[in-house]
Amino acid sequence: MNLAERLAAAQGQPAPAAPVVPAPQAAVPAPRPAAAAPAPPTDALARLKDRVGKALFERMGSRMNDPSLSEDQLRTIVLGELDEVVEEENVPLSTEERQRLTAELADDVLGYGPLQRLLDDPAVSEIMVNGPEAIYVERNGKLERTATRFTSEEHLRRVIDRIVSRVGRRIDESSPLVDARLADGSRVNAIIPPLAFSGSTLTIRKFSKDPFTVEDLISFGTLSPEMAELLNACVDARLNVIVSGGTGTGKTTLLNVLSSFIPEGERIVTIEDAVELQLQQEHVVRLESRPPNIEGKGAITIRDLVRNSLRMRPDRIVVGECRGGESLDMLQAMNTGHDGSLSTVHANSPRDAIARLETLVLMAGMDLPLRAIREQIASAVDVVVQLTRLRDGTRRVTHVTEVQGMEGETVTLQDAFLFDYSAGVDAHGKFLGKPVPTGVRPRFTDKFDDLGIKLSPRVFGVAEPTGARGW
Repeated sequence: MNLAERLAAAQGQPAPAAPVVPAPQAAVPAPRPAAAAPAPPTDALARLKDRVGKALFERMGSRMNDPSLSEDQLRTIVLGELDEVVEEENVPLSTEERQRLTAELADDVLGYGPLQRLLDDPAVSEIMVNGPEAIYVERNGKLERTATRFTSEEHLRRVIDRIVSRVGRRIDESSPLVDARLADGSRVNAIIPPLAFSGSTLTIRKFSKDPFTVEDLISFGTLSPEMAELLNACVDARLNVIVSGGTGTGKTTLLNVLSSFIPEGERIVTIEDAVELQLQQEHVVRLESRPPNIEGKGAITIRDLVRNSLRMRPDRIVVGECRGGESLDMLQAMNTGHDGSLSTVHANSPRDAIARLETLVLMAGMDLPLRAIREQIASAVDVVVQLTRLRDGTRRVTHVTEVQGMEGETVTLQDAFLFDYSAGVDAHGKFLGKPVPTGVRPRFTDKFDDLGIKLSPRVFGVAEPTGARGW
């Protein structure tokens, strides 16, 4: 007797009858009938799970979001209530079916429901939920739809509420979109109806539990060893670096790696909308912006935090992303003794990154002439590192560009490294090109000489003597 038959028997209903197939006539061969298979056990278990889940949430009530309960205490209470609810259903289950039911319901209540399996999958880098029945993931830079789904819009909303409540955020009709994070630092964006027309939408950018190192990025092909050596020297020499790139190109990952080059013993202040950076140094102060409360008051913006950080005696300021008026405060900090600062900006090329910074400074509301803004940028920013996601799904640093200064009304740029596309692609569509030095030695290398920072000759395309150290 399968699960569907056992459920029917437990509810006092007759088991579904097997379909009757008429015998074929002797003269004319009958076509093969389409067999009406009984409901699979998974469907029956899903219906049972839905009933048990609803009963469990009713019994838990407000205890689900009780801040006084630790995760272990909540887990103990949920598992106890779950056992009682399953017993009340009085459905005979095998040991395997009971374990599966308990595990899936525990994920719904204590974890992230059907997303938990995707979150645990190391091959998945991003999860996109477009309503309860359409869940996509990114694997190896490619999007694919999964068979995973939520049972209802209400089920999806419960998971979203659980995520945002853990970091002190809220999402409702008065505040229908929110940025949050998971316990492991993964970035979360949620938006609900009426703004999301096809159902609540959830996007999770997963972060590695072990932060990527510079060696990892070299092995992925994101950086070349020569680029890594140059960028290490730039951070060591306290140059101001902007990481530029489009959405999903790996800006935050590269910012983490660049931050790892900051020497121990320096005081680092990080400023983010939702804490994502995973700096490994000991002396790090992590600041996070705050949205307004239900009355629309109490918001603390990135700009507020940048201004405040200047009073915290920072050696380095790391802004997760410049996206507004805080760009002016960041540039002023870079120009007034806070060298070695790092940040990211959304742009598709180093030249676009400069134009983007100009626009962001104008958003500060200061009536500054464009030339004054460009002079601020040219004197504050030393290096722009451009990230691009190529058609094959790989993420590559395509430019390392020096900001040299001003010529007339124009900010002058000089590339030190460029990605070489001329090698084409292999049989699998993967780019064979790599970043190559342009042969132009940046002006900021004079500062390296003053500080005693040595670069290998190979960094700028010169053959290195045998036995020299590299990455």
